[in-house]
Order: sequence, then structure tokens, then C-alpha cells
Amino acid sequence: MALNAKTDPNYVPKRINGKFAPGWSGNPGGSLEATRRSFNRDFLLALAADFKKHGAAAIEKVREQQPAAYMKICALLVPREMKLEHAGGVKAMTDERIEGAIAAIEAWMAEQKAGEGAKVIEGEAEVVPSLPAPGTPTTGNERSACSQTAATYRKRQE
Repeated sequence: MALNAKTDPNYVPKRINGKFAPGWSGNPGGSLEATRRSFNRDFLLALAADFKKHGAAAIEKVREQQPAAYMKICALLVPREMKLEHAGGVKAMTDERIEGAIAAIEAWMAEQKAGEGAKVIEGEAEVVPSLPAPGTPTTGNERSACSQTAATYRKRQE
């Protein structure tokens, strides 16, 4: 049964000609943003109060019992991007800093050069049978790649 002035004498319409009637809100729940801000504020205040009471002990407990979770929390606190600005470059550096930078670069280059003489393992690639290319005619006498691989494995085991 629809409510209207004919069925209920105390009925007051929410909308009159497309506008809300006096005393009726179009959003009785309030603004979503204001609700979210209020919730966030209350939550952060409660969290701060709890942290003042138990914070250091809780951090120590997590660090000792769950080091992975502790490190994840630490990583989440570090900003993802850091904005760096160059100020002056080489012109602003002192002679000592330039000499230190040159020494660091020379040491890095020496490490790179030392890696050139690293031991290289020589070897040959083993040919592994594979399936024929799509559309390639077969005679029916070929063994499947699986059975060929299994036979090769058995020969090596003997």
C-alpha cells in the first residue's frame, strides 16, 4: 500500500515538485567525506592514546617475535619516492670531495676489471629432442619426444 495524503492524514511528502520538503534532507546519512574524516580522526586519537600506554613494549614484542612483520612496518614508513635536487654539481664541490669521488670511481672500476678474469665454465649444449613443428608431415615411425628423452635418461643411468 502506498503512503500518501489519502491513506495517511499525517503523511508529509519528502519531495514537493522535485525539491525536498522543509525538514527533509536529501542525504540523511550525512556527507561520506565528513563521516570518513570523523572516523579517521577518532581512530587515530584512540591509536595515539593506546600507543602512549603500550607502544614501546608492543614494538619490542613484534621485533623479537615477528622480525619480518617488524621490517615490513619499517619499510612502509619510508616514503616510496624521494625527491632529489642537484645543487651545484662538481662546481660546488671542494677539491677534497672531488678527489674522494675520483678515488671511489677508480676503486669501482678496479673491481669491474677484476671480474673480467673470472673463471668461465666451458661446456656444450645438449640437443634435446622436441616435438615437430606444427604442419610438419610425420611418417608415424618417429618416437615421441618424451619417449626419446626417457630412453636417453635410461642409457645414462646404465
